[in-house]
Amino acid sequence: MKRKVITMLCVCAVLFAVGCSSAPNAPATGNSRENAETADASGNDTEGSPAAPAGNGKILVAYFSWADNAVPDDDVDAVSSPSVIPPGNVQQLAGWVQEETGGDLFTIRVTDPYPSDWDECLERANEERSENARPELEERVENLDEYDTVFVGYPNWWYGVPMPLLTFLEENDLSGKQVFLFCSHGTGGLAQSVELITEAAPDAVISDNIFDCYEEDASSSQEEICSWAEDIISGNM
Repeated sequence: MKRKVITMLCVCAVLFAVGCSSAPNAPATGNSRENAETADASGNDTEGSPAAPAGNGKILVAYFSWADNAVPDDDVDAVSSPSVIPPGNVQQLAGWVQEETGGDLFTIRVTDPYPSDWDECLERANEERSENARPELEERVENLDEYDTVFVGYPNWWYGVPMPLLTFLEENDLSGKQVFLFCSHGTGGLAQSVELITEAAPDAVISDNIFDCYEEDASSSQEEICSWAEDIISGNM
């Protein structure tokens, strides 16, 4: 009789142990799956994680200036051709932008310099424009991929841009970069310059926040262009 009672108690103990080991632990598998799905949705350590943005936040200030692209004659007229005498209008504007932004300065220079006489320079500029020429440049920008923001400065030449500027834009890929323009001009204003630049750099993000000034006002525009550059940097960095 005692042996039967002992046997029955052992059987009950085994059945109780089996029941405890199955029911409470059943939700563990479900929780593991939910945790995995949550981790995948967050993008952590998964193949779907977004790639890091291109560039590292550096700023480039690239500009074309007649003063950097002509060898002044000894008898150059400082009254009729003031922008050919360093610092030229755009050269000076670019320097202020560089100081304000801390960017790297790059001057666009042709291999074949322009005449230092304004009328002769304008005649050549008109010929290049009519021929849709792309004058050869001295160099390209090194490590262009490092720059996210590019300031581009230029003068209005023949109601457009100097053709070397288009050479620069076509040889240096600004795709996806934030581009801000600054221009020195006469009574023609910006003319067709923005349209020409947009055509030459169709994949750049060209802002309509453009700084422009009359050429005779360029030398006194430091406060205005620095304020313009500061507003851009504070809003984009």
